[in-house]
Amino acid sequence: MSSSGSEGRRSRARLRVHRLLDWVWPSFPTSWAEVPARLRPSATQIARLTVAAVVAYLVADAVSPGIHDLTAPLTALLVVQASTVGTLVMGLVRIGAVLTGVLVAVLVTTWTGLSWWSLALVIAVTLVLAKVFRLGDQSLETPISAMLILAVSAPGLGAEGRLVNTLIGTVVGILFSFLVPVAIPNAQAGEAVRRVARSQAALLAEVAQALGARAPAREEVAAWLEWTGHVTEDTAVARDAVREVEQTRVLNPLALTTDAVHPALRGALDRLERCLAAERALLVVLSRSATGGGDDDPAAAELRRAFAVVLDDAATGLRAFGDLVGAEYDGNEPDRVLARERTLGAVGEARAVLTELTLLDLDPRQRPDLWMLQGSVLASVDHVLEQLDLERATPVHLLRPDVTEAITIVRPTAAVRFRRRWRRLVRRRR
Repeated sequence: MSSSGSEGRRSRARLRVHRLLDWVWPSFPTSWAEVPARLRPSATQIARLTVAAVVAYLVADAVSPGIHDLTAPLTALLVVQASTVGTLVMGLVRIGAVLTGVLVAVLVTTWTGLSWWSLALVIAVTLVLAKVFRLGDQSLETPISAMLILAVSAPGLGAEGRLVNTLIGTVVGILFSFLVPVAIPNAQAGEAVRRVARSQAALLAEVAQALGARAPAREEVAAWLEWTGHVTEDTAVARDAVREVEQTRVLNPLALTTDAVHPALRGALDRLERCLAAERALLVVLSRSATGGGDDDPAAAELRRAFAVVLDDAATGLRAFGDLVGAEYDGNEPDRVLARERTLGAVGEARAVLTELTLLDLDPRQRPDLWMLQGSVLASVDHVLEQLDLERATPVHLLRPDVTEAITIVRPTAAVRFRRRWRRLVRRRR
């Protein structure tokens, strides 16, 4: 009981460490070479916002020299930030919310100054206007923008100067958003999908490691099932990332020179979701046959080791499939070809072991439990391999003609190698 409990605690600890790393740095890099690619999108966005604010300040200073007012750069900052989130329609709604709040704050501070009751008046009026203009989820942008303007507006400035600076900031922000459009986050969406594949691969590798050493305890299987819940969360995040790619392309000049990858990413994510459903079914079967952590008989031990081999191959295939999704959008052709060959090789190797497992001599009359376990596990693994099989029809990028010849080279070699591996397993048992 203590051994099974410790294994369950270790599995849960590894799961918590993995989730903590994801929380600290989502899609955290696995090598130093990946760090620049992870930091580039944030650095680009920071540069866009900074340059827009500085340009608005310089234009306002040129129009009204000597008047140090931050209304123009702040308005430009809010407009650029608003126009880079969501679709064009959502961006226009956000810009309208920002401008409404800015104009109300400018008028109030010009005529009455800043006090507790003027602050209350600004918040109430902006919220009413947000309802009138039907700003919906962006309603809070209006009072927030107004309060920011209240915080920076100098009391000595006239209404004309503030309105001019507000218009300058608005024009600069809108022009900047069109002249320097937000980058289409293809790489981020590809990495989000890759993260789902990596998480599933880590789960299957953990299961394979446990099955190769001992009969799994109920606590371990419970931890694995909990892991699938976190994979579901990662999948939802990836779905949002793919949807953001699609939305960002709307009326974006960069869409003319950037590949439309969201159909391929959506197709890859659909495959991974079906893999996850098969993995859940596999874990449910294992939970029903899980012991309290004690030793099992030789026939069950042999079956466990065979399961460990094929699950480890499936984990390798998932990892390679994730690398393939990531490599499609890095522009690195050698990495893409290598990831594709690795995926094909892992699927071929797993298919070879799966074929041998179907021929394993188990009498359903003498060992109905093992016979049913074998059939259920094989069905689940076969479903995973079916989704990773690149010979199946795929959307857009995930299968290209220039590497289909590799299938005939990789698969027979893998099959022969793993038949030998399986026979060594059987000989060790004898």
